[in-house]
This record gives sequence, C-alpha cells and structure tokens, in this order.
Amino acid sequence: MTTTDFAKFGSRERKMAEDLLKAWRKQGLPEDFYEDEVTIMMNQNSGNVFLTNADYQVAMINGDKLESFYDCPYCGHEGFLEDMEHEPEDEECSRYLEEIMEVQGETAL
Repeated sequence: MTTTDFAKFGSRERKMAEDLLKAWRKQGLPEDFYEDEVTIMMNQNSGNVFLTNADYQVAMINGDKLESFYDCPYCGHEGFLEDMEHEPEDEECSRYLEEIMEVQGETAL
C-alpha cells in the first residue's frame, strides 16, 4: 500500500522525503529516470520513501546518492543496479538486465 498523503508520513518518513528533495536538487534525477509527473511516495508497509513518476519508475537514496531502483517485470527481482545480479529466469529477464546495464553504462554486473 502506497500513499502520497504527507499527513500519513511519520517524522522519519518526512525526513526521508526532505533528503530525497535535497538529493534531487544537488544531484539531479538518475539518468534513466523520466522527469514526468514526479512525486514523492511512501510504501506504508515497508516505510520506504521514494520518488516515482508517470511511468512508475522509482528513485531512492542509496548511501548518499539518488539512484534508480529497479524491478524486473519478468521475475520480480528488485534492487539498485548493484543488487540486480541474479540468475535470469528466461530470455526476457536477461534482456531487461542488459537494458538497464546499458543505460547505466555498465558492461556486466
């Protein structure tokens, strides 16, 4: 369950939202994150706070950097780029991994 209602964000989550906005201002959005209807959202189950957009892409703070957070549409594996290494279940999954690596300028995970 997700929400954009700041009234449902606790103090911790509002601080995370502040950190996202600061990172966006200082670093810009990740290169592969589209700047279309960008909003802050919170997952009420996990407490994660993130940026999302009209294409349902996700950007989160990873350490001190704003990075894309990926979700393989074929097998459901998710994480930041360094977390995406896994045994692909099929050709489509392999192709998705290759695409995100190419966009990030990586040759292999």
